[in-house]
Amino acid sequence: MPQTNGRTSRRDIYLKLRQMVLTLKLAPGAALSENELAASLGVSRTPVRESLILLAQEGLVQVFPKIGSFVSRVDPAQVADAQFLREAVELASLHDLPERLDPAVVEDLRANLNRQKCADLDLEEFFELDEAFHQGLMRLSGHGNVWTTVAAAKGHLDRARRLGLHENVSPAAFAAQHHEIFEAILGGDVPLAHTAMRTHLRAVFSDIERIRAHSPELFAGDTSTVPVRRNVVVWE
Repeated sequence: MPQTNGRTSRRDIYLKLRQMVLTLKLAPGAALSENELAASLGVSRTPVRESLILLAQEGLVQVFPKIGSFVSRVDPAQVADAQFLREAVELASLHDLPERLDPAVVEDLRANLNRQKCADLDLEEFFELDEAFHQGLMRLSGHGNVWTTVAAAKGHLDRARRLGLHENVSPAAFAAQHHEIFEAILGGDVPLAHTAMRTHLRAVFSDIERIRAHSPELFAGDTSTVPVRRNVVVWE
């Protein structure tokens, strides 16, 4: 039987499963088999089981006694909470920008925006550039370390954002919004940057409503509903 190599390997399994949930490789509502996950990752069931427990504590997995474990469906309420936190932090950082911006960070952000324009980017690559861009803006204000706290709290939000990226024909509109925010910051127009940032961050809410209209099974509804294992998993 495959074995893990202590604490580091167990954390690696947790991080791999978490990333699979966040990137939608494990889709919202999907049934989870410890045996299948262990086999696919080449490990024993123990680190998989422990990882699912940690993910359940984060609200990314649900465990139903005598039924099984499932990827949590995207919860709009948790998306709203994470969005509230992210917006508060990022908008506050705009009002804490120094008079002289760090030229190295500015150049990093320019390079990031240029990469966002590449036509051959896949959606996951764009998502990573998006994350780096927003973290870079936090670095401009001297609060880059806060991003770790924000990132840890936005699991449901990140899944909703990825669903939105898949729903849109191209991420070009998001890249254009990033450019608008960046140019407003360079021009010293904090009110414009603030307004553009708020509009940009809140786009996820319209994405949720549009996607939920045709794919309601991806989203949490009545919290009392539980899945039923038949030939196909059904939520009731």
